[in-house]
Amino acid sequence: MKLPSKITLCEVGLRDGLQNETKIFQTSDKLAIANELIYAGFKVIELGSFMSPKAVPQMADTDELFLQLQDVENVEFRALIANKKGVERAIHCGCRKVKLNVSASLGHNLANINMTPEESVAGFKEIYNLAVDHGLEVSGSISMPFGSPWEGKISLESVRSIVEAYLKVGIDEISLSDASGMAVPNQVYSICSSMKKSYPQVKWWLHFHNTRGMAIANIVAAMQAGITHFDSSLAGLGGCPFVPGAAGNVASEDTVHMMDEMGIDTGIDVLKLIELAGKMQQLVGHDTDSYILKAGRSKDLIK
Repeated sequence: MKLPSKITLCEVGLRDGLQNETKIFQTSDKLAIANELIYAGFKVIELGSFMSPKAVPQMADTDELFLQLQDVENVEFRALIANKKGVERAIHCGCRKVKLNVSASLGHNLANINMTPEESVAGFKEIYNLAVDHGLEVSGSISMPFGSPWEGKISLESVRSIVEAYLKVGIDEISLSDASGMAVPNQVYSICSSMKKSYPQVKWWLHFHNTRGMAIANIVAAMQAGITHFDSSLAGLGGCPFVPGAAGNVASEDTVHMMDEMGIDTGIDVLKLIELAGKMQQLVGHDTDSYILKAGRSKDLIK
């Protein structure tokens, strides 16, 4: 089995995790979590999103988080945006990296914004130019490249067309996001191998939801295809609200534990992470999709 010696994880719990919670967290709680994530070793953290506070009230304080953390060095903080207004907010609060998103599912994209995925990406040019002109980095995300509740299977050609649209705009860091939780390992290996071969200039990220218990297996398949950058979420929080039976994202502590057991470096202290995941579970007030919080580390069984 060919695997990397090191991977990079982006913690997305403060955005993808908390935006799905009915509870509105205090900004002070979020800052405490962010600082503990940094202390645990995370070098990439998705702090929040610059969406309408009316539409996503859980993310209303994203600007304040960036202002409070703008002096932190050697950590990449990023935020999800949807439009020009999002870039303007990012500029004003010191955010240095934003992420755009489009769905590979034609039905999903049409239902949401009445555009094809390619039309959506083409419209990102103005947003991209504004961000770059103010010194911001821009990455892109493709939701549902592995399958959709609307169409079922998504063709590789459909995914390629969106990748090429992103590249045309100027975006060469792209995430493949299994928002529907439909991906399986052989499919992940095949698509990731094809994408890396066709677009070697792209920095690829993988974002897996654990809706059908496949996220960890899919990460291993992606690593075998040469992918070394992954999103994960503290305590397994998150999920996709429009997918039937949706569970959360792959848990950060489960992912780091697996990497530790496989001898793959993440730079993250799993014991600190487990402790923080437990705190997060207490803050949200309900059980979450984290195996390590239930069972503990394998090493802890050995006396």
